[in-house]
Amino acid sequence: MAGMTDQPPPAPGERRLAHPPSDRYRAAEEAAAARNASPRAGSPGRGIAFAAGSMLIGAVALVVVGGVLTFSGALLVLAGLIGGAVSWASWYGAGTTPQRSRRLLVPVVFALAAVALGQIGLWLYAATEGGVLSLGDYLGEVFGWLVPLQLVIAALGAAITAR
Repeated sequence: MAGMTDQPPPAPGERRLAHPPSDRYRAAEEAAAARNASPRAGSPGRGIAFAAGSMLIGAVALVVVGGVLTFSGALLVLAGLIGGAVSWASWYGAGTTPQRSRRLLVPVVFALAAVALGQIGLWLYAATEGGVLSLGDYLGEVFGWLVPLQLVIAALGAAITAR
C-alpha cells in the first residue's frame, strides 16, 4: 500500500513529529559540502594578471631595498620571497583551472621578470643619483654575482611554491 512507513501507528494521545528536529540542519550541511567539493573559481587570465601585479610589486621592492636602503644582501632573501609571492598570486588567481605545466611555468617566468625589472629599476635609480655606467657594467660592478643568484633563487622560490 502507498504511504506505509516502517513505524507503527501512533498510540492514541501520542504526538509525533513529521521529521526529526535535526533535519533543519541537513540542508545547510549539504550546501556547505557542495561548496567545499566544488573547485575554486578562477581563470588562467586572472592568474596571469595576479602574477603580473605581484611581479611589479616585487620589482619595486627590489629597487627600494637595493637602491634606496642599500641592503644588497637582503636582495637574495627578497628574490625568494618574490618568487613565492608570484607563484601564490598566480595560483590564487587561476584557481584549479591551469594544467600542471602552466602552474609551474607562469610563476617562474614572472618571478624571473620581476628580478630583471628590479635590476633595471636599480640601474635607473643609480642614474638619478649620478651614475654613468651602462646597465651591464653597473650590475656587474655594484652587485656582481648577486644578480644571477637572485634569478636562481627567485625561480626556485616560484617553483617550490607552485608545487
